[in-house]
Amino acid sequence: MTVAFDRDNAQRSAVVLRDERLQIMPPVDGRGWAPAHIEVADLCAAECADIGTVLNHLTTAQGIFDGLPPPADNRVAAFNSLYFTITDRVAKALRGTGVHDKDFLELLDVEFAKRYFAALRLWGEEDTATPDAWEVLFRRAQDRGVSKLAAAMLGVNAHINHDLALALVSTWEQLGPPDPDRIHPDYLLINQIFFEEIPGLRRRYSTPLQLRIDALVGNLDDWSQRVLVAATRAHAWEQAERLWALRDDEDDLDRALLVMDRASAYVGELLLLGDELVNRGGRLLHGVRDVLRGDPDDDVSGR
Repeated sequence: MTVAFDRDNAQRSAVVLRDERLQIMPPVDGRGWAPAHIEVADLCAAECADIGTVLNHLTTAQGIFDGLPPPADNRVAAFNSLYFTITDRVAKALRGTGVHDKDFLELLDVEFAKRYFAALRLWGEEDTATPDAWEVLFRRAQDRGVSKLAAAMLGVNAHINHDLALALVSTWEQLGPPDPDRIHPDYLLINQIFFEEIPGLRRRYSTPLQLRIDALVGNLDDWSQRVLVAATRAHAWEQAERLWALRDDEDDLDRALLVMDRASAYVGELLLLGDELVNRGGRLLHGVRDVLRGDPDDDVSGR
């Protein structure tokens, strides 16, 4: 597979994406997972050998993040619980008969998880090498102005738009070059798991306002999010193929990875702008309703 790669254009794109993001993101108050930095470091240092280990690690992570401020409301905890739900479904699929290549699917899941734990470790070490895509979520870990639904989507954005292509390349390096006819059906199986879980997951994290909107639009938001998952995972596969073709040229590969990271981070910041508009609109409508009706307060914030 021949790939025409413009390294100068990639470098310019990376700079533009970073500059644009800096204009809309808030300043960093600090990095790290205090007061649980030791627990997170120990967790991230533990080996991920199989999907069962991944589930155990995610369970441990859930306990840690649920205990971090704000109590039971840490925004990383919202994504972590979503991630556990999807991974648990993958583990159940691996025990069934619908998977063509179980070695591929399990190794992909393990390599995928490693990228998440690596990002947690880097942030805990206050390392500026933390992927920008993950920084968008991590810097808002204690921000109750960001809805849990938006926080979960930030994690999904970072994990699919940044980590998934890297996990695919690592899996191919260990199992051999990609064979779409053999492994792509198993890759698409994850889409089906997402499709089935999206409605419940979205409503799990929705605010009262978001639930009201959900009721108004019916199945439209379920359909649109399924399309989005299918499109982003298809893009991740294509991105992995491009990275695979560049793997022997370290300079070009580094530039491609930089653009991928910064583009994912920029998408995350845009997701947050949309969440903020919904929350502000909800508070405004809520205030108007209270004035007109004198109703007691309902929680329509991002909590």
